[in-house]
Amino acid sequence: MNLSILLVSYNTRKLTLSALDSIFKSLKGSNISYEVLVFDNHSADGSQKAIKQYYGKKVTLIESQENLGFGRANNLLAQKASGRYLLLLNSDIEVLENGISQLLTFFEKEKYDFVGGKLLNSDLSPQPSAGPLYSPLIALIALFFRGDYWGITRSSPEQARRVGWVSGACILTKRKTYLALGGFDEGIFLYMEEIDLFKRAKDNKLTVGFCPATRFIHHGFASSGTKSRPVINVFRGYQYYYHKHYSYPAQLYIRFLLKTKAVIGYTLGVVFKNQYLKQTYYEAYKIVG
Repeated sequence: MNLSILLVSYNTRKLTLSALDSIFKSLKGSNISYEVLVFDNHSADGSQKAIKQYYGKKVTLIESQENLGFGRANNLLAQKASGRYLLLLNSDIEVLENGISQLLTFFEKEKYDFVGGKLLNSDLSPQPSAGPLYSPLIALIALFFRGDYWGITRSSPEQARRVGWVSGACILTKRKTYLALGGFDEGIFLYMEEIDLFKRAKDNKLTVGFCPATRFIHHGFASSGTKSRPVINVFRGYQYYYHKHYSYPAQLYIRFLLKTKAVIGYTLGVVFKNQYLKQTYYEAYKIVG
């Protein structure tokens, strides 16, 4: 087996079926030997039944009895996979054209240890999906100086190049590389998993590449739950990441940044009578402690 394609789903029935359909269309006529594995995190929307109904034995479905989170589910899939390569895709991804085979060709030619394709929003506009690792300076720029807007902390490069990280929505690597690193850190339930993975990759002198020629639609935040949840999980992710990889002074520094961000967000919510901001950043502040 050459390629194992891994998807983790949670209450994304329609999107998961669309993702699977796009995978099979993309690889139709390809000479790549592949398998598709789906880990369903105890969905309550009929995802499991629909996957079995529409795809049957074409998909290996693992039905969890609880929501294990994104990282742990992918790790279990990677252990079960039999392919030389792993392609990790979000359940809200749509593969365009022959994106999978193009990405695999790029990976084998350019000799990166991890690669990601170009992600697009639902309207086909570029979705920033690569950037530098979150050093203290990058964290400051991301949190307070609209680093994503200026393309400093997150961007969608037009040229193939080496980057610090690529989005966890689309990652291609060798199975042995992923397993040697221990896969995603299962202490991170959702968001920042890829940043942590690629920090460990860098520490082990492994490289990450971005391939703009391969295109994938990423609808985004499909399994996030409430509107506040992405922000709250990012706060948790920052704290966990800095506690794991940085010194105590750096941990104090990131706590100060996050507390300040939360206070500003909550204050803006009060001033503009925005309940979303108030609720979100009140919860975020409590996380920082």
